[in-house]
Amino acid sequence: MRYVFFTIIFMSFLFCSHSEAQEERPNILWISHEDLSPIYGCYGDEYASTPHIDKLAKSGIIFSRAFSNAPICAPARTTLITGMYAPSLGTQNLRSDIPVPEDMKILPEVLRGAGYYTSNNVKTDYNFSFEGRWDDCSKTAHWRNRPEGKPFFSVFNFMITHEGPINALRSEDTAQLKEHHDPDKAKLPPYLPDSPKMRKIWAHMYDLLSVFDNDVAHLLEQLKEDGLLDNTIIFVFSDHGHGLPGHKRWLDNSGLQVPFVLHVPEKYKYLVSNINTPKTDQIVGFVDFAPTVISLAGAQVPEMMEGKNFLGEKSQSKKYTYGYRDRADDCYDMSRSVCDGRYIYVRNFMPQMPYFQNAIIFHKAGSYEEIHRLEKLGQLPEGTQKMLRRKPAEQLFDIKNDPFEQNNLINKNDLQDVVANLSEKLNSWMLKHHDTGLFNEGEMMQRAKKSHTSVFEMARDCSDQEFARILEAAQKVGKIEDVKELIPYLKDEDSAVRYWAVVALDAFEGDISAADDILTSLLDDNAESVAIKAAELKIKRQNDKKALDTLAKMLKLDFEPMVLQAAISTRLIGDRAAPLIPEIQNEIMPRYSGEVWGRYKNWLYPMFIGMALDQTQINCGYEIKINK
Repeated sequence: MRYVFFTIIFMSFLFCSHSEAQEERPNILWISHEDLSPIYGCYGDEYASTPHIDKLAKSGIIFSRAFSNAPICAPARTTLITGMYAPSLGTQNLRSDIPVPEDMKILPEVLRGAGYYTSNNVKTDYNFSFEGRWDDCSKTAHWRNRPEGKPFFSVFNFMITHEGPINALRSEDTAQLKEHHDPDKAKLPPYLPDSPKMRKIWAHMYDLLSVFDNDVAHLLEQLKEDGLLDNTIIFVFSDHGHGLPGHKRWLDNSGLQVPFVLHVPEKYKYLVSNINTPKTDQIVGFVDFAPTVISLAGAQVPEMMEGKNFLGEKSQSKKYTYGYRDRADDCYDMSRSVCDGRYIYVRNFMPQMPYFQNAIIFHKAGSYEEIHRLEKLGQLPEGTQKMLRRKPAEQLFDIKNDPFEQNNLINKNDLQDVVANLSEKLNSWMLKHHDTGLFNEGEMMQRAKKSHTSVFEMARDCSDQEFARILEAAQKVGKIEDVKELIPYLKDEDSAVRYWAVVALDAFEGDISAADDILTSLLDDNAESVAIKAAELKIKRQNDKKALDTLAKMLKLDFEPMVLQAAISTRLIGDRAAPLIPEIQNEIMPRYSGEVWGRYKNWLYPMFIGMALDQTQINCGYEIKINK
């Protein structure tokens, strides 16, 4: 009897101890950095020097198929923190200020409600206000500032690997390193010219990664000092691909695939029970990070979140990841992608726009400057030259056998089933989420304002049939054989349909005279987005004076997102904008001038409007000084 009594007591102690261990919630630390593809040493890159990340990976999990959902900062980080696809919210364009649903709670808000202390040091770039959503979001934010005993979710964002430092080649950025990477040993991808300067930039990028590796070591040491390393789940990842041409801003695997190493202490291994290998090929996207962290914390994932938890007993595997590219800086583009881990399918909805647009952002120092120098000398490899030409409307790449994505397989006979499947998956995804990229940026915001709702809610107030009609028009871009196919769309009652019909006209390389009368009438369209695009096209094809007057009027609007569209169209007409220069210099530019780069009022729309109008002046023979 006595034996039975002590056995019961002992078993009860074990059960309680196990229950308490399970109930003890983990701390969660995100260590993120800018602009690098999967080149950690633990990914097999022998050129890299990342001993601290590699050591963490040895006792953790390496994700070989982790993807950002966007190849540039703001939409990628918006997706991360919301668990929502950026085009679903309307936050897909670079640095905008979008009204989001009042009841939307982002990751730190959900965790705060579950009793976590949340801190972010320091980058946000969410395309909506972060005020009040963190316990601390500042340059001094740290888990060490939390109330005693509280679990924490802390984010540290490191800028050292950003495209700015990568291209600047500043020796002070890597002064802490004892050894530097040898440019002669660099292995450049085929879409970058193999020149001494490009090799230096490539080697410097790896040096900056080594600096980040030291930053990781510093944070791990702080966890050890605080006795928290065994209580903290750690995510280490990049926000998108390299800050170099062919990666950042490029909607293909090189722009979207990211490194992601997950460290889970022994006591929390039961939380990742679905993964029992040191390396996993499970597909995960940034949209999945927020619901996964919430699940790790034992909290309830909001129904609104569109991502899926990828860890533990209740994990949900995914067959596909989706990507999006929209306006970046003052460069309009609109592309969507879907990847099944082997093939990536890309639909370019503005194929007439090359990746290298004639814009200030593509004339900056470093790799871009080097490409332009070699272009003038006729020394660019074919892989680089493709970046300066218009894009195909559709692309399919086999990333297993063609990791540099140089061979477009879209017309390969034995892959048409793959193309059809991925194309259908992409269409269904765009329609399911009411992809707001199907609206011109300014009009998207005007529609939301008119309906007194967020962009998300405005889009969902549109019927599935309305969205299907808009997508149908957008799919005409780059695909028509006769301009007459576009006439019904140019006359459609929905301005978004008319807008895409004009874009399709712009992309058509043949004679568009059959639509000229309609195009002329669209200069007075009640949708400013349509009138601006019609004016741009009329000037490019016919040097139309009335169209110039339309652009001049639109540049004077008070609504900055629409002024930006007009400024971009003005940039795209080249030296035909010369008659507008006096008004640009004396009336329009002063409204957007300030101290950013010694030129612009702030980092949002005024900066991009100013950049577009500065390039316009350069196109017309004026010299502009920008202190970047």
